Amino acid sequence: MPELTGRAALVTGGSRGIGAAIALRLAREGADVAITYVRAADQAREVVARIEAEGRRGLAIAADAADPPAVAAAVDRAAEAFGRLDVLVNNAGIAPYGPLEEVSAEQVDRTLAIHVRAAFAAAQAAARHLGPGGRIISIGSSMAERVPYPGWTLYATSKAALVGLTKGLARDLGPRGITANVVHPGSTDTEMNPADSPDAEFERGFSALGRYGRPEEIAAMVAHLAGPGGDYVTGASIAVDGGYAA
Repeated sequence: MPELTGRAALVTGGSRGIGAAIALRLAREGADVAITYVRAADQAREVVARIEAEGRRGLAIAADAADPPAVAAAVDRAAEAFGRLDVLVNNAGIAPYGPLEEVSAEQVDRTLAIHVRAAFAAAQAAARHLGPGGRIISIGSSMAERVPYPGWTLYATSKAALVGLTKGLARDLGPRGITANVVHPGSTDTEMNPADSPDAEFERGFSALGRYGRPEEIAAMVAHLAGPGGDYVTGASIAVDGGYAA
């Protein structure tokens, strides 16, 4: 029997890329899965169709991660639709890049809203629904540990904040049997950072394995943490980065 049979999950930003891969992997492991999306409604419907093709219930919820209350409401909606919530994956994200001197206050506010405030709000909302064995898994970045070239100060700041959030959640929710962890992907082949982009060869040079990761490889770690293999793992930052931070 799949390890997540009878469980329900919400993956924010689950219409494409790493989020879609996570949603589909959780469904294959037996979970009912809700996803949030902003603009990619067609892609979100496709992901739901693929979840349902696995014999699981799927749900797409329009919720902008830049609006943390909307994300918190999506958590409640997913729990209501499935009658429970066992796994929250904070995945929605953006990739702000540019010289430090040119970063605007609006960019700072939006990035922190999406990567930090929304993750906090979603975790806070999920805590009202999660029972023993519940999981909160956030998708960070290898740049939370190592920033080897300029232009990524804001992004690294926001992803590093997820480490503190995770450690706090682990302490607050551990007595209830709920775990919290953060997974740090390295360069991963997605629409946001394709492996055939002009900068791809440069990025591959930072990986010990000399290649980009696949979204399915990130999803595999999330599924492990969401299942029985994650029972005694909490407050941890786990790199799935091909040795980027080695």
